[in-house]
Amino acid sequence: MSGARVRFAPIVLMLLTGLLVTAMPVASQDRLKAASHARAGWAAVRAGRHQVAADAFDDAIRITPKDASLHYGAGLAAWMQGQSQRAQVELREALALAPEYTEASLLLGEVLYRANDLEGAIVVYEQAATRAPTHLPLTTRLEEWRKEAALHRDFYQAQGSHFTVLFEGPADEPLAAKAIELLEHAYWRVGGEMGVFPEHIITVVLATRQQFRDITRSPDWAAAAFDGRIKIPVSGALRQPEELERILAHEFTHALIRTIAPRGVPTWLNEGLAVAMEPGGVASSVDDLKDLKSRLPASRLASGFAGLSGRDARAAYAQSATAAQALIERQGVPAVVALLRDIARGDPLPEAFEYRMLMPWRDFLAVLGEPDQR
Repeated sequence: MSGARVRFAPIVLMLLTGLLVTAMPVASQDRLKAASHARAGWAAVRAGRHQVAADAFDDAIRITPKDASLHYGAGLAAWMQGQSQRAQVELREALALAPEYTEASLLLGEVLYRANDLEGAIVVYEQAATRAPTHLPLTTRLEEWRKEAALHRDFYQAQGSHFTVLFEGPADEPLAAKAIELLEHAYWRVGGEMGVFPEHIITVVLATRQQFRDITRSPDWAAAAFDGRIKIPVSGALRQPEELERILAHEFTHALIRTIAPRGVPTWLNEGLAVAMEPGGVASSVDDLKDLKSRLPASRLASGFAGLSGRDARAAYAQSATAAQALIERQGVPAVVALLRDIARGDPLPEAFEYRMLMPWRDFLAVLGEPDQR
């Protein structure tokens, strides 16, 4: 028996050696492929090509499924395209593989907050804070969310089919009921026109003027805000039901736009489409433009309006609304929604615009605002 072992040992060694020689290059080759896909994914993220990034991270994950950074990248790409549920799955997987991955916790918390899960967002940030207690953006945001949760904890609640309305006390109950009625109407009217509906129940917070300012940090001229929740100051709202209907339709449209494209939508398109979906919003904007002596440059309408004066904000909204309406009249709402999906995918805006609207980008900028003085 011992002689047999001696005779076969060289053969066994040769076989094992052959297997190792064969296997090692394959494993090494797989690692190189995964790394190449990962590099392509991050390059696509930096370039804003979100669908390309998603495909690259998926390819890398198939090769190395236990790499937390790849799941984080896949979650980021999914979130950029409005795929909230997919983003949550990938980010939770990243944290299961690497609980100390603060960037994954930061993004998951934000995704949950914008998906109307404030308590879930707080839990994620609290867990992350135990591992990164000096991370200032994390701890600051956590404190803001805790304050918001504490404020709403004692609020009353009214429930509709697609909305939850939080309000401070019985005196606001008629307003909450009216808000649900108007929101349900907007849900079918605006959602049907855009062919898009939210993935989850939307929470609406009816706050005092001071609470609204403290929570949203909005400019004085702001009538409402949407950051995952619709937030409205309640003062005198029932005395102007038409204004309340306008505001709710506007903010609900923002919720739909974020469902399609959470990032990258220029402000003129975001706000313009929201005004265009208001009852009478376009007609009011046309009147506003007649009263204004000058228009803002197109480049100023691409970023946020929060820093504008009341007069400039009025011009910005009017210009954005009439431009968005021009696109709707030219190609229809489905084409505008397709443009939003292109933005979410990461297609360059001028190229996507010309493809969907059959109009040169430069020509449209002249419609949107005054030429830049450069």
